[in-house]
Amino acid sequence: MTDSPRTARLVAGDSVLFIDHKEREYLRTLRAGGRVNLRSGSLQADQLIGQEEGTVVYNTAREPFLMLRPTFAQLIPNLPRKAQVIYPKDIGPILLWGDMYPGATVVEIGAGPGALTMALLRAVGPHGHVTSYEARADFVEMARHNVEQFHGPAANWTLKLADAAAGISERNVDRMVLDLAEPWQLLPQIKAALRPGGLVMGYVPTALQIKEWVDGLRAHGFGAVQVMETLQRFWHVKARSVRPEHRMVAHTGFITVARRLAAATAAALAEQPTNVSADDADTEAPDDADDPTVDIDS
Repeated sequence: MTDSPRTARLVAGDSVLFIDHKEREYLRTLRAGGRVNLRSGSLQADQLIGQEEGTVVYNTAREPFLMLRPTFAQLIPNLPRKAQVIYPKDIGPILLWGDMYPGATVVEIGAGPGALTMALLRAVGPHGHVTSYEARADFVEMARHNVEQFHGPAANWTLKLADAAAGISERNVDRMVLDLAEPWQLLPQIKAALRPGGLVMGYVPTALQIKEWVDGLRAHGFGAVQVMETLQRFWHVKARSVRPEHRMVAHTGFITVARRLAAATAAALAEQPTNVSADDADTEAPDDADDPTVDIDS
C-alpha cells in the first residue's frame, strides 16, 4: 500500500492478502527467511517472494490460498487495531463529501488505528498535510505503526499525542474530521482552527449524538449541514444463483458534513428568531425534482 512502484512479482516486505476457498482473508507480511502461518499450516516466505500476484499457493496442510496485494478497501478491516476502525463504506463518503482534495490541510481528531489517516494522506497527496490528534498513547503507537507499515513514509503527516479539547494549534485549516463520542464539546476549538468556508466532518454512531452535534454546529456559526448513513450490501453471483448476500453491512455510523460560515453571516443568522416547533419541523413537502425515483412519464 506504499507509494513505491509495484511490480507484478512480490518482494520482501510486501503486505499480502491470502484468500481461502471460503473467501476468508488473512493479511500477512512477507519477511525474508520467515514463515507465514495460515490456518492449519504454513508457508516459507522465501518460496513466496518472487512469485506473481494472483498465484494460488498451498500451505503445509495442502489448503489453497489466492495470494494478492490487498487493495485499500481490503486492508482496512484487516488492520491490526485496538480501537474500532472506520470501514471502507464510510471512508469513501467521508473523502467525497468532505472534498478531501490534493494540497488540502486537514486536521483529524481521533486517529484510532490509522485507517482514515491513511485515506486522508492518499487524498491530500504530497503537497497537502494531515495533522492527527490522539489522546491515548497506545492508539498513537498503533496508528504510527500501521501508517509506517501499510502506507509508508509520510513527511506530510503530523501525529500528536494530545487532547484536542485542550486546544488545536492549527489555523486556517481547509478540512477537519472528528471520530469522537462528543464532538460538540470541541466546537469552539474547531471554529477557531477552520477557515471560513472550511468543512468539518463528524462520525458518530447514534441518533442522539447526531441531534446534539447538529444543534451545536448551527449554534456555533456552521451551515450547509448534511447528515447521512451508508448501507452496503454485497451480492452472491455463482452459476445460476444470483441473490443478495445473507448478511449486509448496515448502520455503522452517521456522517455529518458542515461548512464554517463567514463571521458576518453567522452573526446575522444568530440574531434571527427560531420559532419552528417540533410539530412543524418536518412538514415541508419533498422536492420531487431532486428525487431520482420520480416517474417522468406520470
